[in-house]
Amino acid sequence: MISMIDGEGQSNGLSRRGFLTAGAMGLGSLSLANLLRAESAVGLGSSHKSIIFVHLDGGPPQMDMIDLKPLAPVEIRGEFSPIATNVSGIQIGELLPRMAEAADQFVFVRSLVGSTGRHDAFQCQSGYDEKDLSGIGGRPVLGSVVARLKGSPADPAPAFIDLMQGRPLVRNSARPGFLGPSYKPFRPDISTMFERELEKGMQGELARLGANHSIALTLNDAITLDRLNNRRQLMAQLDRIRHDVDASGMMDAMDQFEQQAVGILTSGRLADALDFEKEDPRVLARYTFSESSDGTKFSTADGPQAVRKFLLARRLIEAGSRIVSLTISDFDTHRDNFPRLRSVLPIVDYGLATLIADLDERGMLDDVCICAWGEFGRTPRVNKNGGRDHWPRVGPVILAGGGLRTGQVIGETDSTASYATSRPVDYKDIFATLYHTIGIDALSTTLTDPHGRPQYLLDAGRVLKELV
Repeated sequence: MISMIDGEGQSNGLSRRGFLTAGAMGLGSLSLANLLRAESAVGLGSSHKSIIFVHLDGGPPQMDMIDLKPLAPVEIRGEFSPIATNVSGIQIGELLPRMAEAADQFVFVRSLVGSTGRHDAFQCQSGYDEKDLSGIGGRPVLGSVVARLKGSPADPAPAFIDLMQGRPLVRNSARPGFLGPSYKPFRPDISTMFERELEKGMQGELARLGANHSIALTLNDAITLDRLNNRRQLMAQLDRIRHDVDASGMMDAMDQFEQQAVGILTSGRLADALDFEKEDPRVLARYTFSESSDGTKFSTADGPQAVRKFLLARRLIEAGSRIVSLTISDFDTHRDNFPRLRSVLPIVDYGLATLIADLDERGMLDDVCICAWGEFGRTPRVNKNGGRDHWPRVGPVILAGGGLRTGQVIGETDSTASYATSRPVDYKDIFATLYHTIGIDALSTTLTDPHGRPQYLLDAGRVLKELV
């Protein structure tokens, strides 16, 4: 994908400045401001501790997935039945058969509380309401925090990579907050790999976020070696980029980004990770979901090819990334909840189960924590359109890997899955646990805000004692 690297992975003789400027000039594809998310593995310890976030876009229904209520009235229990798992006493929904067979590798949290009720992924990336510290830029998401505390711009693969599409892409949930632009995620354009149509109302939101909101790891076809070797043209291009960066508040990030620009362009590791042609065909076949369903695919929902998002996340972790976020759509089932879930839940089931087995076989599972959740749950009662509406009072979380004690359920809800009746778990409790899996004590670690004041990573929450 990067033509400046020869077949042996060596530089073809361009100077460091030439590589940097080449990256900067790829405005439509590889922009400096968005490429160089100054993040690295260095400092996270001897093992490759990582997190994969799986955002179930729209709000996953707790009572149709991991907290079924078969004794409730039909207008609440819906169409699906619980099935046994390989852990005695644990049942989950019939549309998750592969996860049921591997339930000993999962944690099912049935009592997530504290949702802000917003239709984006910011709380699922940070633990906070987006209004928190808004006067100084807002709270940073976990990936940006890891970039700040543990990052090194010398690493050839950014440790914070955002693969989210749909609402999370449009509403820009993976934000660095008061940490500033140096700690934005790297966001490759995966639209040609995974189609996810945006709702009409969201297309305008995306346009307002600007041209640098989405990028791809390719160089501009107009850039030739002759141009790169012409010092005058390089300087002219760089000056224009510097002007654009400065106008966007990115100038302070340039020095930090510079080293990683060269590393990414010369190593090829990130480009290789994003290229499925570099993967073993047998592994690709393993992540190929071709089963038919009797469900209904909503216009903005992911199709079967979305299973390979889980493979892409694994490949990026292997390439050196530490935090990878992906999304599976569309759980915003205000109408036709059951036929739509028959389409989308098998994708989640197949993807998570395959990823867990793959990581386990590669000896990576204890070092990679997976967290699958959404912005809230859904209403216990089915509405007149056969759908379930927003329900911030309680929702589901699925955890795996990261050295956690798996094969258990945490929390209970009432007879209609309306409220947590035991062991309520807040979003910040989940984040305290996630930080713990990568070696960070979020309740005692601070970041300095723009006013010079220390801000704790979490101002509440506790590590889930059942899991560590």
